[in-house]
Amino acid sequence: MTHPMTARPQSPAELFRAFTVLAMQGFGGVLPIAQRELVERRRWLTREQFAELLSVGQVLPGPNIVNMALMIGDRFFGWRGAMAAMAGILALPLVIVLVLATLYAQIATQAMAAGAMRGMGAVAAGLVFAMAIKLAPTLKKNPMPLALCGAAALATWAVVGLLRVPMAYAVLALGGLLVALAWRRLGRTPP
Repeated sequence: MTHPMTARPQSPAELFRAFTVLAMQGFGGVLPIAQRELVERRRWLTREQFAELLSVGQVLPGPNIVNMALMIGDRFFGWRGAMAAMAGILALPLVIVLVLATLYAQIATQAMAAGAMRGMGAVAAGLVFAMAIKLAPTLKKNPMPLALCGAAALATWAVVGLLRVPMAYAVLALGGLLVALAWRRLGRTPP
């Protein structure tokens, strides 16, 4: 069920706190937690808005969640909100990652550490899969037919995963084609 956006952050400081809390919950991947926190709990965004911001965040350089934090902060408070949200998503995790990287360097060669990393990778993949399932209903409002969306997902997987085409080229080629098709379906001429 899509929840309507019924709330908004009251200040850049609230954005900072919210994104700090969000970042601290996101071990193994922040995006699934961001979707739950921003859409379901705080209701700052609808599922459709979240999916749109995620789509834009994925084609921009840099981490998706940082791109999204910037866009969400900007949406509510302009550049001050963008900076507050970005600082919230990065500051405390940066300190923790630096400490953990130092500790990990001391145990990286042990079999237990390698096994733990494999386990964390499986959990992260599961979180991303769960988020994809939650966001799938937003495709109903997409101007592209569901079958074409599925074909595009499979084509992207094949081009990047099997053919090993660099992500930037795949996004430019497949993404550009799909944007043009969406514009056409919406009855507009691509710019």
